[in-house]
Amino acid sequence: MSPVRLNTNIAGVNNAAKGNTSSGNVQGNNSFQSQLQAELSKQGVKISAHAQKRFAERNVELGADEQARLGAGMDRIQAKGADKSLVLMDDLALVVSARNRTVITAVDSTDAKDAVFTGIESAVIV
Repeated sequence: MSPVRLNTNIAGVNNAAKGNTSSGNVQGNNSFQSQLQAELSKQGVKISAHAQKRFAERNVELGADEQARLGAGMDRIQAKGADKSLVLMDDLALVVSARNRTVITAVDSTDAKDAVFTGIESAVIV
């Protein structure tokens, strides 16, 4: 059985066995991370099963415009380093996980008057 050999022809592979310990790979990781974050931010907003149930109970639909506004709000939340947040949009109050780009629950304006929102780190108006 022959030994496994590392293919050094692959761009970005750091071959420590040959003494190649350049820090060029760190930049590649940062570049990958920024590209990954950019792609994730392009993804649409997910709605949890619980939030879908709340939307159905209250006859609420999020159109493309509302989803775009919500996505922009989640981008702002992430930029501040927060995750669980209250998003106020028109006559809705939404608790979201910005990191997962997911709506956790939704409350309309009539039910929001008596609501207490816990476990959130921030609030944003979109």
